[in-house]
Amino acid sequence: MRYRLTFVAGLALGYVLGTRAGRERYEQLKKSARRIAQNPAVRNTAESAAQQGRQYAGMAFHTVSGKVGDRVPETVAQRVRSLRERNPNGAPDDDWGTSNT
Repeated sequence: MRYRLTFVAGLALGYVLGTRAGRERYEQLKKSARRIAQNPAVRNTAESAAQQGRQYAGMAFHTVSGKVGDRVPETVAQRVRSLRERNPNGAPDDDWGTSNT
């Protein structure tokens, strides 16, 4: 409940501040955010963080599957197998966090 309240308060505060700042300030913030997102250092950091996240997720998967073993219901095991078959190397099929440059 606390997080919902914090989110709603932040949303309301953002709306009020946004309406007071006006369109010009919005465009300025958007331009700054785009410039930061296109910075090579930021992109490299995001890519390495995504790669580390995938690596740790894989390690967590192996650890959990080793401890859980056969205690998983067959329907869940089937679903996991079908997802892994769709993507043989276990990595996500999207390019989130990677650059195409």
